[in-house]
Amino acid sequence: MNIGIIGTGNMGKILIDAFIESMTIPPSGITITNRTFSKAEKIKTSYPDINVATSASHVAQSSDIIFICVKPLEIHPLLQELNEVLTQNKCIVSITSPISVEQLESVVDCQVARIIPSITNRALAGVSLFTFGERCTASTRDYLEGLFEQISTPVHIDQDITRVASDIVSCGPAFFSYLLRRFINAAVSETKISEEQAVVLASSMIMGMGKLLEKEIFTLSTLQEKVCVKGGVTGQGIKVLEEELGEVFEHLYKSTHDKYYEDIELVGKQFNK
Repeated sequence: MNIGIIGTGNMGKILIDAFIESMTIPPSGITITNRTFSKAEKIKTSYPDINVATSASHVAQSSDIIFICVKPLEIHPLLQELNEVLTQNKCIVSITSPISVEQLESVVDCQVARIIPSITNRALAGVSLFTFGERCTASTRDYLEGLFEQISTPVHIDQDITRVASDIVSCGPAFFSYLLRRFINAAVSETKISEEQAVVLASSMIMGMGKLLEKEIFTLSTLQEKVCVKGGVTGQGIKVLEEELGEVFEHLYKSTHDKYYEDIELVGKQFNK
């Protein structure tokens, strides 16, 4: 199948790189475009065989699967623009959480799916979140799952956990990068370790921890138990975390959901016209 990608910002570029690096799709099988056309053209310098289209309509016409990688409020007008070329054998894939597959199906006559990727997919790892529309055929579902199995672990989700699943899978790397930076900065400010050395040690620790979980040597609970010897140094640190973290993560989820519902209301006004 031919793949189209409309929008070559952060996530659009990650999908392009991951599909090509995993050898799932050759560059010649991908057609891309971007509102700032020079950004799409720049990608061609890395992948000379990739197809760069001058319009979103051209991408849709020449592709079987069209990934929509634009901001939520840009999706409705874009779909209206493309609808006449979106035949039933084509499939639109949105990567944004506030817009449901039902809303997508209310605007276009083709097949639709929502697949929320993660920056971790760039390393051909992590999870991608799947929700299919009712018109999405079994063959299209199988193709999309097979496509993303090469760069991630596809997980099917219901609409009511879309935001929290996205927080964990898609936003999680940014949240935990921030926490790790704070962890490193504190080590540098409170001790004689250099920032460079602290970054190396902390990064290696995170990668090693990931391997322990990946190989199922430990779970999150047993990992803490193994390191946290009663009366030891780690226990003292855990005590501080228990006392000072408070409800920070509860507040985090509340904040992301508040923003999510704001976005839902805004896009809802477009789709309910």
